Amino acid sequence: MDAANPLAAIAPAPSAPAPAAPSPPIGDEVGHVLTGGPQAWWPLLSGLAHLVVTLAIAAGILVVTLWAANWASRLAREAVGRLHGHAHADAVLQGFVASLVRYAVVIIGGVAVLQQIGVQTTSILAVLGAASLAIGLALQGGLSNVAAGVMILLLRPYRVGDRVEIAGTVGRVRGLDLFITRLHDLDNSVVFIPNAKALGDRIVNYSMPESRRIVMDFGIDYDDDVDLALELLVDVARADARIVADPAPWAKLTALNDSTVTVTLRAWTSPDGYIDTRFDLIKAAKARFEAAGLTFAYPHQVAVESRPWTPPDRERQRKARQSLRRAPAAKAKSGPRADRDARASGSSSEGS
Repeated sequence: MDAANPLAAIAPAPSAPAPAAPSPPIGDEVGHVLTGGPQAWWPLLSGLAHLVVTLAIAAGILVVTLWAANWASRLAREAVGRLHGHAHADAVLQGFVASLVRYAVVIIGGVAVLQQIGVQTTSILAVLGAASLAIGLALQGGLSNVAAGVMILLLRPYRVGDRVEIAGTVGRVRGLDLFITRLHDLDNSVVFIPNAKALGDRIVNYSMPESRRIVMDFGIDYDDDVDLALELLVDVARADARIVADPAPWAKLTALNDSTVTVTLRAWTSPDGYIDTRFDLIKAAKARFEAAGLTFAYPHQVAVESRPWTPPDRERQRKARQSLRRAPAAKAKSGPRADRDARASGSSSEGS
C-alpha cells in the first residue's frame, strides 16, 4: 500500500471496456422488417418518403431550369435584335448570344440539381476544371479560333452576305461560326479561312459603305480636245442609272505622259453592281470617244538596231599574241648595240 496516497486503497480499480455486441446478420434485419409490424416499417417508409421528396424537388428544379434556359435564350435573341435594329439584326450574333445564355442557365441548374440529390459538387467542379485546363492546352490552336470567332461576332467587321477581302481572298461571306469563315470567291470556289487568321489579317468590307467609287483613266492624243473628252466622260456617267447623283461624277485632266494626255473619271455606284458598272462605263466611254473623233494614243516603241554579229578571228588573235611574245626577245638581243649607238649619237650631238 502506498503511504503517500491513502485513497488509493479505497478507489475502485478501472474496469476493462465491454466487448461490442455483434451486429445481427442482414438477413435477420430484413426478416425483422418484414415480420416486425408497422413499428419496424416506419424507418424504411420515412427514408423512402425523404428520397421521393428529394427526387421530386430535383426533377422540379430540372424542369424549371430547362424552361428558364429557353426563356432566357429567347429574351437574349430579342434583346440583340432590338439593340441593332430588326432590319439589320445579325442572325449569327443572335444565335451565339442565345446559345451562350441557354448553356449558362443549364449549367447553373445542373449544379443545383446535383446539390439537391446529395452529390458533392465541389469535387466534380474541381475535376471539370482540371479536365478543361488539359483540353485547353491540347486544343489551344482551335481555342484561338474560338476566341477570334467571338471577337468577330461582337465587333462584326463583316456579316453573312457581305462581299469582303480576307487574307488576300475576295468573295462573299456565306458562313460564319466560332471556328471558320466560309467564303465564295469570284469563281464560286468555296474558301475556308480560320477565324484567327481572318481577325489577325487585313479585312476589307466592300458591302458596308452605301456607295463605292469607280476610278478610270483614259489616254488621248495631244492634238485632241481635252475639254470635249472631259464633258463626254461626265455625260457617260450621268447617263448610267446605276451612278448616284451625290457625290456627282467628276472628270479632270490628271497627267501629261510621253505620248498621251490622261483624263480621269470618278463616279460613285452601289457596291453590289460595282464590277458590271465599271465595265459598262469603259465600253460606253470608248464608243462616245470614237463617235466624237477622239483618238486613243498608242504606246510608242523605240527600236534599237545593232551591227550583225560576226564570230571572232581566232587566227588573227593568235598571230598578234605571237608578235607580242617575240618583241621582248628581239629587244634583249639588240640591247648592247643599241646602247653603244645611243652613246655615240649623244657624243656627236654634244660636240656639235
